[in-house]
Amino acid sequence: MRKLLAYPLTVLYLICFGITLIVFHPIQWVANNVFGYQALKITVDWLQFFLIRCLNVLGTRFTFDNPYDIPMDTPLIIVANHQSMYDISPIMWYMRKHHPKFISKKELGKGIPSVSYNLRHGGSVLIDRKNPRQALPAIMKFGEYIEKSKHAAVIFPEGTRSKTGVPKPFQTKGLEIMIKKVPSGIIVPISINNSWKMLRYGKFPMGIGNHLKFTVHQPIKIATFVDKEELIKAVERTISSNIHP
Repeated sequence: MRKLLAYPLTVLYLICFGITLIVFHPIQWVANNVFGYQALKITVDWLQFFLIRCLNVLGTRFTFDNPYDIPMDTPLIIVANHQSMYDISPIMWYMRKHHPKFISKKELGKGIPSVSYNLRHGGSVLIDRKNPRQALPAIMKFGEYIEKSKHAAVIFPEGTRSKTGVPKPFQTKGLEIMIKKVPSGIIVPISINNSWKMLRYGKFPMGIGNHLKFTVHQPIKIATFVDKEELIKAVERTISSNIHP
């Protein structure tokens, strides 16, 4: 019965989702080209808000638990596990005051209304995962940008989404580069639960009635760890121990 109900609700969601992306695409273009970055930032924030509201059509609920007063004048590296594309909008909305930017695969930089435009023009970096000669210098430059701008970089070190919620081992190369290039930064670990259930039946229909939970853990000043390898292991342990598949 639950899966049967998911079919019409998924159709309704996809209509709302598509309309939202199409409507916000020209708004982003005007904001960026006429008014500049700050206007684009506001537009993208509201895009995330409405994308979250679209998910409410599926009975999706969100809890974003952040008990910490994270400073605004310090660059951040937000490190989280990755369960689905539905991890992204809540992080962008609830952490919006920190200007979150992403390391994304280059394929997402074209063809998707609103999303591709923001990835290309909003401060994120697009990499070719199959080409380290392009990817590694791009990540280095991205880290330098985060250090200078005092924005937040969002990294999913598993490298790919977990389809069952069970966390995959971290692939640490990108995170190691970011830590090196953002020496004054703070790492903010986040554990994500239940996002994978949005795709429990595959791409269609979508899962309904899910409660997506985001838990922000104690921020860590990079400078307090001399051994950066141990720092990464500590972050991975913190995130993984709070995931409940």
